[in-house]
Amino acid sequence: MTGPDHTFRTNTSKDATPGRPDAILGGHNAVLRELLLALSVGFTLPGPLPVELENRDGLEEAVAAGKDAGLLAPDGTVVGTVQYALLNSVPKPQLRALQRELVGKILQEERLLGEVARDLARSGLKDPRVAGELERWADGVLEADPQLAADLFAEALLAGAPELPTAARRAQAAAATGNLDAAGRIVDRLLALPEPPGLRLGVDVAAAVWAHRGMLARSADTYRWVGPVRIADSAPLAAVAMIGAGDATGADELLAAAPQAGSPTLLAVALTLTHQGLRQTLGQEPQRALPELIRASDMMNAAGASIPLPETPAALAALCAIHSGEPAVADTVLRAAIAAGQGGDASRPRLFLLQAWCSMQQDNPDEARLAINEAVKANHWPLAPRDTFLLAALDVALARRGSEVHQLVLAWDRAREAMMHVSVDLYSLLPWGELAIAAARLRETRRISPYMDGAWELLGRLGNPPLWSVPLHWAGVQAALLGESPAELAPHAAALVRASEHSHLASVLAAGGKAWVSVLASRFEASDVETAARGLAAVGMPWEGARLAGHAAAHADERRDMVRLLACARDIHPQGATTAAVPSEGAEAARPQDQSAPLPDAVDVPGMPDTSGLSAREREVGRLLLEGKTYREIGEAIYISPRTAEHHVARMRRRLGADNRSELLVRLRLAFGEGYPPP
Repeated sequence: MTGPDHTFRTNTSKDATPGRPDAILGGHNAVLRELLLALSVGFTLPGPLPVELENRDGLEEAVAAGKDAGLLAPDGTVVGTVQYALLNSVPKPQLRALQRELVGKILQEERLLGEVARDLARSGLKDPRVAGELERWADGVLEADPQLAADLFAEALLAGAPELPTAARRAQAAAATGNLDAAGRIVDRLLALPEPPGLRLGVDVAAAVWAHRGMLARSADTYRWVGPVRIADSAPLAAVAMIGAGDATGADELLAAAPQAGSPTLLAVALTLTHQGLRQTLGQEPQRALPELIRASDMMNAAGASIPLPETPAALAALCAIHSGEPAVADTVLRAAIAAGQGGDASRPRLFLLQAWCSMQQDNPDEARLAINEAVKANHWPLAPRDTFLLAALDVALARRGSEVHQLVLAWDRAREAMMHVSVDLYSLLPWGELAIAAARLRETRRISPYMDGAWELLGRLGNPPLWSVPLHWAGVQAALLGESPAELAPHAAALVRASEHSHLASVLAAGGKAWVSVLASRFEASDVETAARGLAAVGMPWEGARLAGHAAAHADERRDMVRLLACARDIHPQGATTAAVPSEGAEAARPQDQSAPLPDAVDVPGMPDTSGLSAREREVGRLLLEGKTYREIGEAIYISPRTAEHHVARMRRRLGADNRSELLVRLRLAFGEGYPPP
């Protein structure tokens, strides 16, 4: 193969240029030149070597000469510049012949090609032996390392492997890494064939891609299309998609008609527990579901398999926990799933975003934002529509709880766009509920009404299960309160009362709704409000509880009730109430009988220079005023009545010599210095 007619000819003329083999190897013998080429291709010292080199005289001398000339490294590998020049100058037929001989030698010794196969494929060698080994390697790492599998499948195609037999597995690898567009294109072509190979896996990938796109109903349609006869072990996945789309009956029928599952592997048990737990969330004893779903998540973590899923067991367990009033439990489940890599890179953003939801609900906005940052950089691809929608709802929730009106408006605009890319399903009710509340506050209910109608219709098809419907009813109560609509509030309040028999969360929320109505009507008992507020905090809603107590304090007729409720608000939500003033006993006699008069100012913080001439409370109100907040929003933020906030503003105008509101804002910005631009 590499006799004299195929070797490089010595060229010592002046035309020899650096980087060309004749320039580098000029003056060296043919054995050395053939040896360097073989080693550049992938042969190694002391062997294997090409047949024509193994028995050549002068081989040891050629090796020594190569090292002496600096062409060979001490370990017997070819110096990079020499290797590059050889591989790019040798005739292709000669190069391919050497590469094929190398493959034969390695396989003859019953060794794996390993990285050599990858190098050969990338160099352009078409060889079924190389392609076959790359495919087998990819299959072995597909579930544990989908990114490596995707690379190996791509290199197998370069080596001449046919596309169709591995299409479903290539789509699985692409989907698991988060490359949903590539996965979708592959399965689209695959499922369009009359008898596609790897049909069931292809359907799983297609269903997972639809789910990530926020179109779970299409996932369910995909499983209906494949039918119970061909669905085999994917039946539990089909049930997750169909229940999420509101078709529990169809899921039961498909499971009943599907063949029995195979051996009880960790993965099989995880999928079975997922379906069983999810089915229990639809019953009248949903408390049985959470342990089942947590065990399903544990088994999926132990399996370490990155299979295509419409929803991960961890996400379902977290949703069940949040809907049950246990966000701390949800957070624990999510942390374990993230550490185990459950669902692959494609599922990481959703797990982080659900973790952010838990933190937001438990009144930890900083932790929520950290989790959001992790979600955004979780893989190399942009967030899928489902995750983009959840992120938009989180932004709205954080802005609403921070009483940041400007930020709320901006977040709402982003959410309006995000909601147009997804449809309603069972697993997205939390963000839809949050957006319904924000819409009521911003008087934008008309924009979300069609989606909310779809949510109620979906719940109706499932029999209005308490676990899933209770939080949405609570969102309806809050939206009705913001919209000052008793007619819209009544059905949600009644539903919470009915669900109290089967749901502890429902009983707490029913008490909270009743307390809100009594506070807004100025007919409440402080003890009842405090009980309701602490109940909300106990089910993972401290911000809601503190807001209720603070609002009631601003409307209390008795001073002792006001002090009691303010203390309750501080206890539940300390970071939102650290600056709220509690009148001292000495101030009691000086307080006017008019309950709308402002409370005494908070004590100034020692060590803080004040060049504005304003008290600590007035500076606090002034900063909120510069943020564009109304009297009502200022009151909600620091637990005073809107009338009290108005009194503070009037006093600041007098102290700063401002004739009107605009002039007051200018003087406040001057007093506070940098960092307070016009609202």
